[in-house]
Amino acid sequence: MNPSIPTPAHHHHLVVTLVCPDQPGIVHAVSGAIVEARGNITESQQFSSADTGRFFIRLQVESPADRDELQAALDPIIERYAMTSVIDVVGRPLRTLVLASTAGHCVNDLLFRHRGGQLAVEVPLVLSNHGTLRDLVGFYGVPFESLPITDAASKAAFEARVVEAVEEHDIELVVLARYMQILSPELCAYLTGRAINIHHSFLPGFKGANPYKQAHARGVKLIGATAHFVTSDLDEGPIIEQNVVRVDHSRNPSELVAIGQDEESRTLTQAVKWFAENRVLLDGARTIIFK
Repeated sequence: MNPSIPTPAHHHHLVVTLVCPDQPGIVHAVSGAIVEARGNITESQQFSSADTGRFFIRLQVESPADRDELQAALDPIIERYAMTSVIDVVGRPLRTLVLASTAGHCVNDLLFRHRGGQLAVEVPLVLSNHGTLRDLVGFYGVPFESLPITDAASKAAFEARVVEAVEEHDIELVVLARYMQILSPELCAYLTGRAINIHHSFLPGFKGANPYKQAHARGVKLIGATAHFVTSDLDEGPIIEQNVVRVDHSRNPSELVAIGQDEESRTLTQAVKWFAENRVLLDGARTIIFK
């Protein structure tokens, strides 16, 4: 074998996402640039949005070219088609800040799957407005901080610490793992497109205290969870993932809570996984998910 020709073992595995106004020739131009960079496309998904007139494409590429070389090859195409682009290494752990309160099920699922290699994230810190989860987080060897929120001033201090942590750790994603505080419009704007929240989903919806008790009293037949991007409109950000499960009259409120928590954990972890793999793209108020 000619030693000057890289073997697959020396190839880089890269992921490319591109978003631009839809028009002819995009796929041909992108594919040609990748071929010129000696790349082989191993996965390809695309979508043309009739609602916004935008084109979305996600590619995985195997190539002897590294990320910078592939970026240089694609730059003329990106400029020609006015593309928003991301080029990254497949499987690179995403630097993730987790926000929590007292409920531990979502935090536990995220950290458990991270430790088991099922979730491509790196968690340098869990930040909470209560100290309840300190031992749980410590079990996984992750740093934990708690700052109580009792009034407007302490809430502002907590959010200032969030911003500080984001900058200190080069955070790429903030996960609200049952963090039971409403983010200020300023923090929502700062975290646009990189903060994911989870909440229960009922048909019909129940707000306020004890939603599971309310659901039981009304004889709800479907419960579940919704993971979505955080916006200043409470619980109305673009939806990433939803799951539901059927229940019946035999379930008491405690059982509904347990079922709901399982769905919340599963739904939030799936949303984080897709985001970390660059499979979630925004199309206005909707998301494009390349599974």
